Amino acid sequence: MSVKTEVRPVPFDISRIRQDFPILAQKAYPGVSLVYLDSTATSQKPMQVIEAMDRFYQQSNANIHRGIHKLAEEATAAYEAARLKIARFIGVDNPREIIFTRNTTEAINLVAYSWGRIQLSTGDLVLLTEMEHHSNIVPWQILAQERGIRLEYISVTPDGLLDQESYIYFLQQNPKLVAFTHMSNVLGTINPVKQMVEAAHRAGALVLIDAAQSVPHLPVDVRDLGADFLAFSGHKMCGPTGIGILYGRQKLLEQMPPFLGGGDMIRKVQLSGYLPNELPYKFEAGTPAIAEAIGLGAAVDYLSALGMENIQAHEHEIITYAIERLEEVPGIHLIGPSADQKGGVASFAFDGVHPHDVAQVLDRFGIAVRAGHHCAMPLHEKFRLPATTRASFYLYNTFQEVDALIEGLYKVKSIFG
Repeated sequence: MSVKTEVRPVPFDISRIRQDFPILAQKAYPGVSLVYLDSTATSQKPMQVIEAMDRFYQQSNANIHRGIHKLAEEATAAYEAARLKIARFIGVDNPREIIFTRNTTEAINLVAYSWGRIQLSTGDLVLLTEMEHHSNIVPWQILAQERGIRLEYISVTPDGLLDQESYIYFLQQNPKLVAFTHMSNVLGTINPVKQMVEAAHRAGALVLIDAAQSVPHLPVDVRDLGADFLAFSGHKMCGPTGIGILYGRQKLLEQMPPFLGGGDMIRKVQLSGYLPNELPYKFEAGTPAIAEAIGLGAAVDYLSALGMENIQAHEHEIITYAIERLEEVPGIHLIGPSADQKGGVASFAFDGVHPHDVAQVLDRFGIAVRAGHHCAMPLHEKFRLPATTRASFYLYNTFQEVDALIEGLYKVKSIFG
C-alpha cells in the first residue's frame, strides 16, 4: 500500500488555521500524533472561542436581564450581541426569532412540545425521513403515542438520496408538518432543501429543518430556504457544548405556549396565573448558558472570517479525496451518495471487522473516528447494517490526515486478516 502525497489547492492556509486549535497540536499517545476525524459528533474549538468565554468569566461574569449594575449590563449586552451575530449568520433579520436552547435536540423537542401539542390532533400527519437522527424521530413518536398523530417516512434510495417520488406521494396526504435533515450525519447527503420546502408549502405544510450538520459546513440562509423552523447546535461549529439555536418565524413562535416555566420567561406572575414574556425570552426560562452563547457568537465570527463558501469548498476537496482513497482499500463498502451530493462525511462497513474494532485499532495510531449507529438506527436497518465506521472532516483537516486514515485501515486489515 502506497501513501499518496496530495497537493490539491485549498481555499485558505490550513497550517495557520490548525494553529488556532490547541488540541490538534497534542499527541494522542506518546509519540503518536492526533488525527481528529470525528467533527460530525463535535468539532474542536479555536482559541478565539476559548478566550472569549474565558474573558467573560474573568471580566464580565454576572446574570443577565436582571441587574442594573455594570457587570450585569455588560453580560446582557454580550449575550444579546451573540444572538444578533447568529441571526445574521443564518440570514435572519429579526433576532427575536432566534431562541437559545441547549442543542439541536432540545430545539426540535421545543417545537414538538410547544407547537405540536397545540396544533396537532388525532390523525394529523407529520412527515419525516428514513435518514433522520433520533432527535428528529423520537420527539414525534412520543407525540404520536400521546396524541394519536400519524407518522410517515420519506424513503431513502440505495445510493443514499431521498426518494422524491415518495416525498410527493406523502405530500398528497396533506401533512401538517414536514421535518427533515439538511445534511445526513451518516450518509453526508445534502438534501435539496429549498425545493422540498417549496413543495411542502404548496401542500399546506410547515417545515422544520434539522440543520445540525449543515450550518457548520456550508452557507445557510433561512429566508432563502423558506424554513418555518430550523435547529442547530453550537458544539458542531467550533462553539461550546450546551448551546443550540431554534429559529422560528415570529408569527409561529408568538402562537406557541412556553416550553418551560420559571424565571425570565414571564412578564407577570400572580398566585392565580401568569403572563408570558415577549419573544425570545418566553422560551428561555431560567439563567441561560451565558458564556456558551458568547462562545457561540465568537465561533460565528471565526467562521464568518474564513468564509462559509471557502469551508464548503475545502471540505468538498477533502471528501472527494477521501472517497477516492477509501475505495482503494479491499473490503471497504461506503454508504451514501457521491462526493458531489454530500458533505464531509464518509461512513463505511469493513468486511469481517466490526466497526468498534475498526475504531479501536485506528485509535492506537491516534486516528479518532466514530463507530456505531450514530443515533440513526432506522437508517442502518434500511441498509441492513448493525453499525458503521464514520470518518468526518472539517475546516482543519488535511489530505495528509486522509492518507493516515487509509494507512490505518490497511493495518486494521492486516490485524484481522
